[in-house]
Amino acid sequence: MPSHLHLIIGTKGLCSLSGIVRDFKKYTSKKIIREIANINESRKEWLLNGFSEAGKNLKRIKDYKVWQDGNHPIELDTNKMQDDRLSYLHFNPVEAGFVMHAEDYMNSSARDYCGEKGILEIEQIG
Repeated sequence: MPSHLHLIIGTKGLCSLSGIVRDFKKYTSKKIIREIANINESRKEWLLNGFSEAGKNLKRIKDYKVWQDGNHPIELDTNKMQDDRLSYLHFNPVEAGFVMHAEDYMNSSARDYCGEKGILEIEQIG
């Protein structure tokens, strides 16, 4: 989705979900800023200025703030909960009117579940 991200993630061993999300945000923030800085795009300065403004009054942010604080984890205890949440994630772009079919949304794992290759490597559930 253009304005937000849904993930189904699991932990193994001593990794905490909050630690995974923290590290994900840190890693992807750096990558996103690097990509924006290196593209020839008319909105480049506007994007970088927006991320810079978002982080300028925060001590823990050096240069740019890409992600909002917080997240909304939902524990998926059962296979049914996993299946329901996966279906919700896949049909989110359809409900928003971006595509007619879930697998048509390029940034969705729905493609992988329909036998196509998505843009990210995933481990299928359910």
